[in-house]
Amino acid sequence: MTALRQWLQDPSPASRRQARLGQMWLAWLRIRRNRLAMAGLVIVGTLLVVAALAPWIAPHDPLAQDLTRRLLPPLTPGNLLGTDDFGRDILSRIIYGARITLYIIGLVAVTAPVLGLLIGTVAGYFGGWVDATLMRLTDIFLAFPRLILALALVAVLGPGIGNAILAIALTAWPPYARVARAETLTVRNSDYIAAIRLQGASPARIIAGHVVPMCLPSVIIRVTLDMAGVILIAAGLGFLGLGVQPPLPEWGLMISSGRKYLFEQWWVATMPGLAIFVVSLGFNLLGDGLRDVLDPRSAAR
Repeated sequence: MTALRQWLQDPSPASRRQARLGQMWLAWLRIRRNRLAMAGLVIVGTLLVVAALAPWIAPHDPLAQDLTRRLLPPLTPGNLLGTDDFGRDILSRIIYGARITLYIIGLVAVTAPVLGLLIGTVAGYFGGWVDATLMRLTDIFLAFPRLILALALVAVLGPGIGNAILAIALTAWPPYARVARAETLTVRNSDYIAAIRLQGASPARIIAGHVVPMCLPSVIIRVTLDMAGVILIAAGLGFLGLGVQPPLPEWGLMISSGRKYLFEQWWVATMPGLAIFVVSLGFNLLGDGLRDVLDPRSAAR
């Protein structure tokens, strides 16, 4: 183990693979020293484990109804977090709801950043009328609050989890375009980009092979920080009945169904609300830690 650590920390790596693994090791050491980032990593890791093992750790079928056990309080034998108005186990529904939450944020994370990265790098590299056109389009999307724009898109497309994901992705890409454009403007006139251009490389090859990798750290940080907002928008759409449809155990939908019992049977809406709070906090803490690790300026300090 000591020899491996010394190999990873070698200041003169013998290969590109050793250099990359060494950078990853140093990044892990920096994030491990950040207690809040580690707390966020534990929360997100727990969410992944719970979602993956939901069929084995959920005590009940999340869709099974038992009207003889409706609105039971927390700590009831057999129902740790109580039951809802249909007698469904709240803990089981929260556990299975983690799968839906990860499904939504996963699809948004592989669509919105890619679109924003493409638009931002193209605008920053070419400049001129291309930059002006793409950035004005970005400004139009940024002019509307994300939740309001998502509501409008879902109202046009129709309710459902697929349309909700599409609406969230279409409202989430502008910040990534802005970040990618700013990073591209700082590197497009660099000497190594000029050398590659003189070798006859096409603009597409330069953008894909040399500009995009320089933008990825900032985009990754932004993705992690934005996941809390994605969760809240998805929960908001579910709360309004425009996202995931009943009887699926989505957290926002669970809050909506429990709001009429908020004063007497508070746990029906409070438990999924706490799940949203904890997971959103975890992504924010992890995003702050990744910013300290991946930002060269922070690493230099």
